[in-house]
Amino acid sequence: MWTYEKKLQYPVKIKCPNPAAAKVIMTQYGGPDGELGASMRYLSQRYTMPYKEAIGVLNDVGTEELAHLEMVSAIVHQLTRNMTMEQIKESGFDTYFVDHTAGVWPQAASGMPFTSVCFASKGDAITDLVEDMAAEQKARTTYDNILRLVDDPDIIDPIRFLRQREIVHFQRFGEALRIVQDKLDSKNFYAFNPEFDRPKRR
Repeated sequence: MWTYEKKLQYPVKIKCPNPAAAKVIMTQYGGPDGELGASMRYLSQRYTMPYKEAIGVLNDVGTEELAHLEMVSAIVHQLTRNMTMEQIKESGFDTYFVDHTAGVWPQAASGMPFTSVCFASKGDAITDLVEDMAAEQKARTTYDNILRLVDDPDIIDPIRFLRQREIVHFQRFGEALRIVQDKLDSKNFYAFNPEFDRPKRR
């Protein structure tokens, strides 16, 4: 259960429509390394995570990713609000427009629709946390690429905020991984998955 505060985690106030920018930023809504997949990944993984400290990190970061999903949605909406047909045609946004008009719909910048294969939940503490660290770096790289493509300060400001949070999440998952490694078998933490009973020795 969550308490919902009706404001964005970080303000989004974009004045000029820019469907070309919306087309690439959309990937952080529903792309392979986007916020939708991130939130589902962490909020799913928490159920089989055997240690409460790591569960807390997964829950906290997964919840924050929902806030980031809301921010990216607001960015895309503001970039496509009041756009002209000329802007739609010139920007290449027409292929998206014909299917969704200006509705926010989860897809990658390439046009690939969101799918659950965008996020992993393996049920193994080490596997999932290493996956999470990699996912945060991939998201950070995507935000880096977006920053290379946009020049509007109104867009750059919230994108930089989101990029910085990916770095913080990477660090938090690294801390969680160290905790898990300390709690697992000290000689070989790959020896067993604590989610299951250890086989009895004969």
